[in-house]
Amino acid sequence: MSSKTKVGIIICDRYRRCAGGKCLRSMRNKEGAFSIYQDTELELVGFTTCDGCPGGNIEYAGDEMIKNGAEVIHLATGLVVGYPPCPHIDTFKAFLENRYKIKVVIGTHPIPKKYLEMHTMLGTWIDPAWKPIVEPTMADEKIRANYD
Repeated sequence: MSSKTKVGIIICDRYRRCAGGKCLRSMRNKEGAFSIYQDTELELVGFTTCDGCPGGNIEYAGDEMIKNGAEVIHLATGLVVGYPPCPHIDTFKAFLENRYKIKVVIGTHPIPKKYLEMHTMLGTWIDPAWKPIVEPTMADEKIRANYD
């Protein structure tokens, strides 16, 4: 590995009891949105929730992650695949990027097959604006099935 990147992860508060297993596995395996780091060692320097709508913890979490050396913040896949998807995801991304001058990636683990099937049936991601949001976590069918 040629370098190390320090990562923070912010999850949706609906999943506040999540142990982070899918996010951490995808980070370790460089799958989903973490596939962009193939030649980079990753170090987790923060993991927290947004604190619920409308994201009261985003400012504090960003500040703490920066203090811990975060070089990139991932907004977890749960913000995309929840029912409904987070209505504030674009605002969170813009705020963190502008306030902290840090790269923000939407997504962590690959979208599980069962969520893709449900959102496809519901037509959630038909609008072209969703394409860049779901693309980093789409992965192939086999990998998606491994995250069900």
